[in-house]
Amino acid sequence: MTDTNPTGLSRRSFLKTGTAAGVAFVGGSAVTGFPFVRTARSQEAKTLRYLGTAVNQSTEIAAKVKEDLGITIEYVPVTTDEVTKRIITQPNTFDIVDTEYFALKKFVPTGNLMGMDAKRIKEFDNITSVFTKGEIDGKKIGDQGTAPWKVLYLEANKSKAFSATPTEWISLIPTTYNADTLGIRPDLIGRPIESWAELLNPEFKGKASILNIPSIGIMDAAMVIEATGKYKYPDKGNMTRDEIDMTIETLIEAKQAGQFRALWSDFNESVNLMSSGETVIQSMWSPAVTAVRAKGIDCVFQPLKEGYRAWASGFALPATLEGEKLDVAYEFVNWFLSGWAGAFLNRQGYYSGVLPTAKASMEAYEWAYWMEGKPAEQDIKSPQGQVIALKGTTRDGGSFDQRMGAVACWNAVMDEDAYMIRKWNEFVAA
Repeated sequence: MTDTNPTGLSRRSFLKTGTAAGVAFVGGSAVTGFPFVRTARSQEAKTLRYLGTAVNQSTEIAAKVKEDLGITIEYVPVTTDEVTKRIITQPNTFDIVDTEYFALKKFVPTGNLMGMDAKRIKEFDNITSVFTKGEIDGKKIGDQGTAPWKVLYLEANKSKAFSATPTEWISLIPTTYNADTLGIRPDLIGRPIESWAELLNPEFKGKASILNIPSIGIMDAAMVIEATGKYKYPDKGNMTRDEIDMTIETLIEAKQAGQFRALWSDFNESVNLMSSGETVIQSMWSPAVTAVRAKGIDCVFQPLKEGYRAWASGFALPATLEGEKLDVAYEFVNWFLSGWAGAFLNRQGYYSGVLPTAKASMEAYEWAYWMEGKPAEQDIKSPQGQVIALKGTTRDGGSFDQRMGAVACWNAVMDEDAYMIRKWNEFVAA
């Protein structure tokens, strides 16, 4: 969708704004969905404490936004679970947070985050339909778990509840998302890997690893268990207590048999495990595979016949943010969606929330490789400039449509979340 249609009205125009023709008035200035014109701001206001995992935090992004807008980013890198804890218990320790949609059910009810105002997001109408409709080219994709479109809208700016229908207030403005699978070392395995079931194959005893973030790790375990034919979950993202028990018992049995070399919870841990050869198959994130390849080591983000476990992340603001600092936060979010950052993250193997602007910031051969699944017309380089794919090769899993269209489930918070975490901890301690 373009920003305006033939009638001169955009989607924002008929959101529940209570303003005329989609025009909002903030601080006395008319805003039509485009970013504010930058004015002189204090240095303190132009410094944002950015809470999140290390995944989207990079010195290159911080340097570029400093160059373009004069905004200083102070990264606060923590684990996925720690992001949630801080939002719930220390909402005044950050100015912007990059967190996952699956965790929204934990902290939206606290009221510690404000709804992001769609009118103040220039590219809101261009956010991919993966988020707004759960579709790719009109085709529905898997929705087990906490699919983003189920939790995208809030009832009001300071709401503690989700809205089942579109509103002006957005829970998270999307940054990145991906279809996750297993990472493998084909040079050390020496045969094709086609199923999630291989993670528990005794052939890889002591050479496998699973992600030690309970809400995500148990989803990987469910993908593995279904692939073995042991059990079919009605919803892998919302297990019953009996299903949780069975899943954890399966993991404990494998762990006690020596299947796992490690349980990793940090991005760098996963890179080190694979690059050292300590593991040959494990839960993995796309940029971690990119990081291993950048070392000149053969590593594959392996497509599997059962499909992918997907996730999505986005920006939110603490409910107490106001004044200049709030304006600067929106300025940063708009910059992030304007293309450069999206292209940077696409080159790591992610997908950006606004595809057209990212495409405009990438070379045609890069877009063809990363997004269209075409053979590389020349060597493909990481954002840091290392060669990670040679001319003539294709991306693991193919095109954007092929990968995201094969999503089986999304990261989730279960109704039995507290019980699940208690049982997961039993697995870790076993």
